[in-house]
Amino acid sequence: MDSDLYRPPAPKPLSPTLSLLRTLMRGERDLLGLLPEEAYRIRVAPMGVSRRKILLVNEPSVVRRLLTEAAGDYPKNDLMIGALRPLVGEGMFISQGETWKRQRRMLEPAFTHMRINRAFAAMEAAVADYETHLDGVAARGEVFSLEAGMSHVTADIIGRTIFSRTLESEDARGIFDDFARYQNAVANVELRRLLWGKPFADIPQPAEVTEACGRIRDHIGRLIDARIAGQADRDGSGSSGQDGDLAAEVIAAVDPETGTKFDREELVDQIGTFFLAGHETTASVLTWCFFILSNQPEAVRRMRREIEAVTGGGPVRFEHTKRLAFTRNVFRETLRLYPPLTFIPRVAIREVEIEGHRLPRGAMVMISPWIIHRHMDFWRDPDRFDPDRFDPDRFEAGEGEPGAYLPFGLGPRVCIGAAFATLESALILARLIRRFDFAMAEPDKVRPVARLTTRPASEVLATVSLAGPVRQEAGQAAPVGVV
Repeated sequence: MDSDLYRPPAPKPLSPTLSLLRTLMRGERDLLGLLPEEAYRIRVAPMGVSRRKILLVNEPSVVRRLLTEAAGDYPKNDLMIGALRPLVGEGMFISQGETWKRQRRMLEPAFTHMRINRAFAAMEAAVADYETHLDGVAARGEVFSLEAGMSHVTADIIGRTIFSRTLESEDARGIFDDFARYQNAVANVELRRLLWGKPFADIPQPAEVTEACGRIRDHIGRLIDARIAGQADRDGSGSSGQDGDLAAEVIAAVDPETGTKFDREELVDQIGTFFLAGHETTASVLTWCFFILSNQPEAVRRMRREIEAVTGGGPVRFEHTKRLAFTRNVFRETLRLYPPLTFIPRVAIREVEIEGHRLPRGAMVMISPWIIHRHMDFWRDPDRFDPDRFDPDRFEAGEGEPGAYLPFGLGPRVCIGAAFATLESALILARLIRRFDFAMAEPDKVRPVARLTTRPASEVLATVSLAGPVRQEAGQAAPVGVV
């Protein structure tokens, strides 16, 4: 192990008994602290003692089979569906069978709108506005929530992409706050339900969850209603810049087999799924990126040198983003350490056998990007931050086990926004790191927890200041030692 490499916050793996005691003593519904040390060494094995059998699958070849050719036998777990349904209804993220196939048919044309070259202008405009906002934060010396900030800029990007409009600060903060309440209270992370709940049982959610989901859906519904009303007003009066955006295409989508369109509730389900999946997961990863970089000044210096070399000191253009190799590797390494989906739980719909383990109908098959990305057999120094592990020479030389990197999932349900998230993250990292130095207010208190996504346990408070060369351009003196 290279002890010089930085170890970002993560629970220290303990024995099964100590892991359980730690989780119970903290009184948190966080599954990361519950994971014993052996989970990071085994390939396929049962997990603990529970009413419904739980099989942990870390073997990459088996994971690929379960999520691709055998995906029909292992649909999304009922705990996940029960947690997400109040938020996204029957949206594509949790729908199954014929319902999912119908939605996929209808939405296939709209997916072309997510082509990243078409969305880049919206990304540029949103990041430019956020840079202006951070200029003011830096000038006033304010302490701000890093996670809320990342949520704001990514929500603005997805709002411009879906609705061709900026997301007002009040709307953005409201959605962020309600999503945080939802994740903190949602019932899928209750230890009691995980270990002793019945398979396929209904999962009642606390009032706080349903109320937060209702407010989020109301926000999105109002945006959809405004779009539908605007389209009705424009009928016969020409087109607008909104006519080709994602919302317009989803509203106009028709099932080629039945000729039916989405009703209003289905529109909220589908557009809500795009909206939330398109910004909350990316915001979470970017929060970890900037937290890590605030502790890694040499990585920041390397990024700045690369950005200047690639752009020639000019704006970060679309064609530049693919050439920012180290910057993109910082994002990829952060995705490895803090995958947005901590767990990808599946459920056996019939009696099956996996690698010699017989599972009854209703058994849980637990696939965890968090564990696989930190598995002792698959990665060198797995809990250390090392962006260079993704250099082609090192990766091809056996740095990572083939198939052991799955931040966006695999198979037919793989995240359709992976390329979109990678592009916007490279742009946000390049533009903000070029201009600003980030410092965390209480870095020692930051630690991850597993909700629906891998999030900080509490708000990460930060300050920001103009980077050295930018400060000099603005006529301010650069502090000693800034390069």
